[in-house]
Amino acid sequence: MKALKKYLPILTWLPNYTLKDFMSDLPAGLTVGVMLIPQGIAYALIAKLPAIYGLYAALLPQVIYAIFGTSRQLAVGPVAMDSLIVAAGITAIANVPEDQYVFMAIALAFMMGIIQLTLGVFRLGFLVSFLSKPVISGFTSAAAVIIGLSQFKHLLGADIEQSNQIHTLLYHVIQKTPEINIPTLLIGLVTIIMIGGMKKINRKIPSALIVVIIGIFVVQFFRLDNYGVNIVKDIPEGIPDFSIPTINMEFFSQLLSLSATLALIAFMEAISIAKAVEERHDDYKIDPNQELIALGLGNIVGSFFQSYPTSGGFGRTAVNDESGAKTNMAAIISAIVVALTLLFFTPLFYYLPKSVLSAIIIVAVYGLIDVKYPKELWVYKKDDLLMLVVTFIVTLTVGIKEGILVGVLLSLVLLIYRSARPHIAQCEQIEGTSYYKNIYRFKNLTQHPEVLIIRLDGQLYFANIDYFKDQLFKMMEAKGDQLKLVVWNAEPVNHIDSSAVLMLRNLIAELRQKNILFAVAGATGPVRDILFKSKLAEDITKELMFAEVHKALECIESDTHGDLQRKCKQIALQSN
Repeated sequence: MKALKKYLPILTWLPNYTLKDFMSDLPAGLTVGVMLIPQGIAYALIAKLPAIYGLYAALLPQVIYAIFGTSRQLAVGPVAMDSLIVAAGITAIANVPEDQYVFMAIALAFMMGIIQLTLGVFRLGFLVSFLSKPVISGFTSAAAVIIGLSQFKHLLGADIEQSNQIHTLLYHVIQKTPEINIPTLLIGLVTIIMIGGMKKINRKIPSALIVVIIGIFVVQFFRLDNYGVNIVKDIPEGIPDFSIPTINMEFFSQLLSLSATLALIAFMEAISIAKAVEERHDDYKIDPNQELIALGLGNIVGSFFQSYPTSGGFGRTAVNDESGAKTNMAAIISAIVVALTLLFFTPLFYYLPKSVLSAIIIVAVYGLIDVKYPKELWVYKKDDLLMLVVTFIVTLTVGIKEGILVGVLLSLVLLIYRSARPHIAQCEQIEGTSYYKNIYRFKNLTQHPEVLIIRLDGQLYFANIDYFKDQLFKMMEAKGDQLKLVVWNAEPVNHIDSSAVLMLRNLIAELRQKNILFAVAGATGPVRDILFKSKLAEDITKELMFAEVHKALECIESDTHGDLQRKCKQIALQSN
């Protein structure tokens, strides 16, 4: 039963479900369901799909997630960023027939679902770690800007050519300025002000639904569609039919790279908001690999019912949690609201102005633009800020996929650089203690002219052995001719490889020629295993391996007759 609960998390809460839980889930589910209707339609427009596909995407994926997901508040469905990536990615594929666009969007959901499911089954959720916080922040902020500007077509009521490059998009907006439809622009601006005002009063107010109702009423009553205001018009009624996704093999390679990007981005979105919400609850724990399985199955099953790619939504999840959702029953209630809308209420949206939808999107993505985090990085981590800025600029000017790729590559380059240039400190003893700290960071240190204590903060491996050796020799040179003993404080080191073993063996021999002994102090179990298995311990000799740095220093302090190695042997035997 325990194993079954692991793969079907619904079994952890459903058997103990109470009326009290339902009374908490009901208002939350209704609120999110109501939010999903205008958002689903709006996000479908971002993806350049007919409005109905936004509602299809809001239906089955969240039901599947409710069964297999480990978060009890995550609201799954169409989201702005993934919708933009769908539009940008498919549009960028050359020679895509117009009548194939919808099928390719559905095929993307299926393919990204397969990738997510595979990653989850093989427990590869850690791969999302390659999307570092600076990369995510830079990409998300840039994507938010692009999404916002892409809505100017509907906000201004002008036929603006779309692009995922900011300079091209701004040029097209400026070009079409004379074609602005004033009634459309006024509707959009008033909608933005109304949503912003309602959010300030109370975030639980279903502002999106309210402005949709008002917008429909105003346009229909004053017949503003006769004055150039674009409306949604007919939305098909009924639950989506079952159909097997069709993948055009001519575009398979492009769709595969796009679906892989979507799979990681969607998982990153979902897991980040799920973990943020988890911190406010102590009755469940997020399992990243199970999240991949749940999201993957949601996209796979959804694609058989004409859904395009989905993920966890930031805004809807926050509202779901704030509205009191206790379990995933809230998601099932939201899906029922969407299903009822599809069955009975789609004709009500005929006069919905597209400028209202664009306003909803602009307000939603505005919250994704992160200004605070770059300011923090400016203060304490400028290399991470550089990574954020480069990701932001490339995403804005070149493209969505390229921005992510450059960001990941930069993350890897910085990771390699930092590991190849780890922090290396020369240490001395803090007076009156057995602590040995960086001589450039601490005062009141006891000087030991005959001893050099060096500390490497990180693993010692092929990429940094030359750097380690260079820094060691610089410190030895500064010590001068009095130096008798080099102590390597290996306590922070968790691994050494074969290249490091060879370097240390040669280093020990080189130092002995200069009548300088090399000691190792504080080596962890894994490092000691390597020292002994490689027989490097024989080169060091056991009398020069110590449990703590201050034991090595006792050699010098007790060396009154010049027999340093014999004294070290006595002390080492006591400390090991």
